[in-house]
Amino acid sequence: MFYRENGQFKTSYAADQQIFTIAQDKWFVWGLIAFAALAVPMLADEYMFRAILIPFLVLSLAALGVNLLVGYCGQITLGAGAFMAIGAYAAYNFMVRIDGMPLVLAMLLGGAAAAAFGILFGIPSLRVRGLYLAVATLAAQFLCDWAFLRIGWFTNYSSSGSVSVAKLEVLGWVVDSPVEKYLFCLAFVVVFAVIAKNLTRAAIGRQWMAIRDMDVAAEVIGIRPMFAKLSAFAVSSFFVGVAGALWGFVYLGSWEPAAFSVDRSFQLLFMVIIGGMGSVMGSFFGAAFIVILPIFLNQFLPFLGSLVGVNVSTAGVSHAEFIIFGSLIIFFLIVEPHGLARLWSIAKQKLRLWPFPH
Repeated sequence: MFYRENGQFKTSYAADQQIFTIAQDKWFVWGLIAFAALAVPMLADEYMFRAILIPFLVLSLAALGVNLLVGYCGQITLGAGAFMAIGAYAAYNFMVRIDGMPLVLAMLLGGAAAAAFGILFGIPSLRVRGLYLAVATLAAQFLCDWAFLRIGWFTNYSSSGSVSVAKLEVLGWVVDSPVEKYLFCLAFVVVFAVIAKNLTRAAIGRQWMAIRDMDVAAEVIGIRPMFAKLSAFAVSSFFVGVAGALWGFVYLGSWEPAAFSVDRSFQLLFMVIIGGMGSVMGSFFGAAFIVILPIFLNQFLPFLGSLVGVNVSTAGVSHAEFIIFGSLIIFFLIVEPHGLARLWSIAKQKLRLWPFPH
């Protein structure tokens, strides 16, 4: 029974309201952050940084933003890719048009621009819900795709339609190597994960969950639906916008509007569904699953085919990826609607009672 809470007494309200009420959880998270910041840069190679770790961190942040809206507030969105694009292009324009603009401030301002548009596109949530709201956010996705493709001002009148960023520098530190980019993204993700966890435990997070569970009853007890829904759209879009800036500046370096297409919106929604809606940890589980699964299939399926004498092409691997994604989404919606985060919670509950069966 190495994972137990017997004897861990709380003697103050501050101790009782900590994020991690069990000491083992706190030690595990601190150990995980220390391992990610100290050990991973020494153990991982350049391919792992570029293909797995950096995309995982950025998409985790984006999925976390989507989870705040979909999982905690219950508002369906198919426009997360649009808010990522707004964050990326807004940060790019702040960097290009304002001399001496700090990189971190430009990314945060890009997130603020995405939050402003999130409030605008969240207005339909005051009147519609469910599928109709999803269609409204999908319209925002198509509108942003058209604007960034057709309006030259957003791309600084680039002839190719794509934009690129120069060297990344933060307080004299040049973020150039894969390790430096990884640590830069890791710092953003840790800070924003702590903010998200505290938001969901605060009064505003409880308002979001009340709106999600039953909006009429929430309004009866004094919660303002307009403030709750629009604040959820704003905070979610801010997170997604900062993730979009990181995706463009750190991971891609040069991008065009197709990098933030509707496929990206569906991908983020799949991360939330598979990882677990209404869970901060679920966002990381979903992002890890979506990022690692294609790489695993690219290596495993050709190997499996060679064992049985079948040549598996790249197109076949791509088709298998879509089939597996769809099957897993159906599986989680039917068998475990709370996703991988629920399985993690069950495992921790079992460890509390181990070695006893009940």
